[in-house]
Amino acid sequence: MIDQITVFLENAEGHLKALARTISDAGVDMKALTIADTADYGLVRIICDNPDHAYQVLSDANYRVIKTKVSAIEVPNRPGGLADLLDVLDSLNLNIEYGYCFGLNGDTAIDVLKIHDVGEAVRATKVLSDAGFRVLTQDEIA
Repeated sequence: MIDQITVFLENAEGHLKALARTISDAGVDMKALTIADTADYGLVRIICDNPDHAYQVLSDANYRVIKTKVSAIEVPNRPGGLADLLDVLDSLNLNIEYGYCFGLNGDTAIDVLKIHDVGEAVRATKVLSDAGFRVLTQDEIA
């Protein structure tokens, strides 16, 4: 499992740019970013090379930020990669709260899944590994 940074960001002009600048000025390399929005604010989810440093820098800059454990699974970068992954997880009856994908290179994609229960996520890691999927660690993201 890896750490994901989530920032609660007001839906206002320039706020995302300021967040990105704060992170980049701290030397943090964002690998993936996704935004889920509501009427008043957005949830900016970030996968980066140094989540502990990113968390501290953002907290010090008065951002509302949390760290969350998520599963990052390498899949073939082709149609059906996610479907194959979910086929393996289907028998576990997991509660997947959300997910998104990003690419590290042309041949593989990384599917990020937030599994509701950490124990379920650990169990899913074993099942996925046994099925030939590579579940990434934080060091492999950096």
